Amino acid sequence: MVTFATHNRSSPSIFPSELLNSRFYSKDLAPTPLSKRTWTTWNYAALWISMCHCLPTYALCGSLITNGMNWFQALLTIGIGNLIILIPILLIAQPGTKYGIPFPVLARSAFGTWGANIPAMLRALVGCGWLGINVFLGGEALKTFVVAVWPNYAHLGNGWTFLSLSIPSWITFLLCLSIHVIIICYGMEAVKKFENWAAPIVLIMAAILLVWLVVKAKGLGSMLHRPSKFQTFHEFWIVFIPSLTSTVGFWSTLALNIPDFTRFGRSQRDQIIGQSLGLPLTMLVFSAMAVIITSSAQEVFRNVSGNLWDPVYLLSIITSPSQAFFSTPIRIIIAIVSLIGILIATVSVNIAANVVSPANDFANLCPRFITFKIGGLITCVIAIVIMPWKLLASSEEYVFTWLIGYSALLGPIAGILIGDYYLIRKRNLDIVDLYCDTYPLCTGRAINWIAILALIIGIIPNMPGFIRSLDLHKTREHNFFDDIYVYAWFIGLFLAGFVYVIAMLIYRRFNFVTVRYRF
Repeated sequence: MVTFATHNRSSPSIFPSELLNSRFYSKDLAPTPLSKRTWTTWNYAALWISMCHCLPTYALCGSLITNGMNWFQALLTIGIGNLIILIPILLIAQPGTKYGIPFPVLARSAFGTWGANIPAMLRALVGCGWLGINVFLGGEALKTFVVAVWPNYAHLGNGWTFLSLSIPSWITFLLCLSIHVIIICYGMEAVKKFENWAAPIVLIMAAILLVWLVVKAKGLGSMLHRPSKFQTFHEFWIVFIPSLTSTVGFWSTLALNIPDFTRFGRSQRDQIIGQSLGLPLTMLVFSAMAVIITSSAQEVFRNVSGNLWDPVYLLSIITSPSQAFFSTPIRIIIAIVSLIGILIATVSVNIAANVVSPANDFANLCPRFITFKIGGLITCVIAIVIMPWKLLASSEEYVFTWLIGYSALLGPIAGILIGDYYLIRKRNLDIVDLYCDTYPLCTGRAINWIAILALIIGIIPNMPGFIRSLDLHKTREHNFFDDIYVYAWFIGLFLAGFVYVIAMLIYRRFNFVTVRYRF
């Protein structure tokens, strides 16, 4: 038997050498030593600034206005949603900074050393899906600008397709994905540096576009004076709730795996202030910029038919020869700079939100053989296999079904982790146990079935609504399950968290666990 009498079992800096050969230990998943905790307030603010400046964020506000909200109601919905999701983000971030552990290791405290693979894989698959979607959108943006400069590029392959995707689209998709692979190969330090300089570049480019359009339109445009289509509070509420859930679900993935980043923080103060300033404020400001840009664009391009909420389409119109805004050399330069900005925005959000966590989650399956880099490469391969162009082929409504749908899976996990860490563990984790495969405490805690049961209970109420939402033709009649489905993330979080905490307290009360939580 291994003894730990000489070790502080809750310290991430003092780790027993006997555990280096544990099947649950690896260099990438080990507690981050103090010497490598270099992330400051600016690093966390820059992380969120760069992640918020992406195509889905830009389109989010547009979708709310398209659904009938005026600009104020849309921004209010986005602001409230991001303040709500900030709460679980900060709660789950705390153990990452305190103990230096990533999300999969934190999940072991509630789900067990083997059971943690269940929430980790759910989170990983969602990340792979979003990685594929964003890479495809970035690749299509790249293709749009290449065609603007080289029109014959669109005809490569003479219309031949592979897996329903054309050769030009395959080339730009793989080029965009290769950028992610390069950054993955350089590790987390490269992620920090990339996010630092990506954040201000995207913001500056968006500001330049805003100023140019406002000057051209000689004002902010008519959208800011457009009234809401909702005549009563009830009509507004029916659209507000699913919109709010979608906004919360937008970052529900990061609410789980935020310890993957806060484990590198210098202090709790750095990560709390950085995230509090970076997320809500940036989402609000960038969404407001999207409103002004689109409103002004509608004045400038009155005769253009198309979705001006799509920044790629808007930039392609601006750089089109038919508009004659600029000479050919200037037009090409603007197209190239715009392309670089969109690629930076796409890669920055993808690396942080959709690569880091799945990479760690896959590494958690077999820590001794799967490193962070290998996990990242697995993520990229799965992102291709899921064929994201087919996920986007149905309609924009399907994306929102996807958004609320996966929040129904991730909300319960967040509720269980928060309940376990703050109410059951009282913010005290036994770090050694989370990596041990021979210590007696671990032989009976490979899977915590209470956590698995709470997860299932948290998911079940939303499953009928999710299945019904897949009927994109809406041939069904509205019923009770549709009503509760729009609250999917909230129902899952509170229901699973409540069931887990109550069940664990009852379990302890009847002496099925000791004060060391043997289960």
